[in-house]
Amino acid sequence: MDIRGLLIFIATGAVAGWLAGIIMKGGGFGLLGNILIGIIGGVVGGFLLRMLAMASGGIIGSIVIATVGAVVLLFLVGFIKKV
Repeated sequence: MDIRGLLIFIATGAVAGWLAGIIMKGGGFGLLGNILIGIIGGVVGGFLLRMLAMASGGIIGSIVIATVGAVVLLFLVGFIKKV
């Protein structure tokens, strides 16, 4: 991965984490928190959507997949915290 790919990966993670924070909690988690949640969410979302045989399309598809994964991640973390 070159520097451009890495920057796109980080930016996608930040946007996805921010969107997931808005969807699940009403706010973001700061820049680093958003990036981390978005990146982990991208992995989770990619895994879930591959299991469902759904494909992504470009940067928008990547953001959607990462956001879905980040929302699932935040839901699970919230559920575990309540137990």
